[in-house]
Amino acid sequence: MLTVKLNNGCYTTSTNPKSLCNKLPSCCFYPQLFWIVLKATLMAKQGIYTAGDWAKNSLDTLTALERCGIQFEISGMEHVCSSNEPCVFIGNHMSTLETFILPTLISPYRSVTFVVKKSLTEYPLFKWVMNTRDPIVVSRTNPREDLKTVLNQGVEKLRAGTSIVVFPQTTRTTEFEPQHFNSIGIKLAKKAGVPIIPLALKTDAWSNGKKLKEFGKILVDKKVHFSFGSAVDSSGNANEIQDNIIQFIQEHLQNWQS
Repeated sequence: MLTVKLNNGCYTTSTNPKSLCNKLPSCCFYPQLFWIVLKATLMAKQGIYTAGDWAKNSLDTLTALERCGIQFEISGMEHVCSSNEPCVFIGNHMSTLETFILPTLISPYRSVTFVVKKSLTEYPLFKWVMNTRDPIVVSRTNPREDLKTVLNQGVEKLRAGTSIVVFPQTTRTTEFEPQHFNSIGIKLAKKAGVPIIPLALKTDAWSNGKKLKEFGKILVDKKVHFSFGSAVDSSGNANEIQDNIIQFIQEHLQNWQS
């Protein structure tokens, strides 16, 4: 599998030379993304799309963003690479970018899938790719049923060796609001008896669109950040774990703003 080349668990984009893509990043990026997704869709329809292909397409997307002038700074990858045991990744959700980029950061080291809203499994072209990853699909309209779905399907997948990425916020937002950051990921990890890896991210370089939220402007003046924390024992106090994850995210977001 292909992934970013790490240096002591970190990755930083090399300085990109100025080009036309830097001046028209959205116009440059989206045709590249469409081609990546189209090729992946054709493979998925044939039933030959693998986790390795998913990681490669994810890396291709990262490279396309860099080609348009986006800078990446990724840290804490040693916590992802150190073990292949299943875990629950819990992080904030800011944009479409993390959905496309996380596979190349996690999939080469651990079998992984996402908790996703139903609309992503129905989206033209992309639905074929997403459905090959056997995600946990939730409605986001019925919290009680969503919790049952995540716990039942999530425990089954974790016990089979597949890690789960959970974004506890109800929707993507550039502002992190702890009161909207629920504890569903912690409940899942506790029930399955697996560790938790906190994830803080800042991905507003891929902005949310006004008409189509997935297709906002690509903003080269904003750096993309991902940071994975050390594994947390899920058998501890749930409230303390929740507070620590929120603090981890808030501290990183504050540092990245400075």
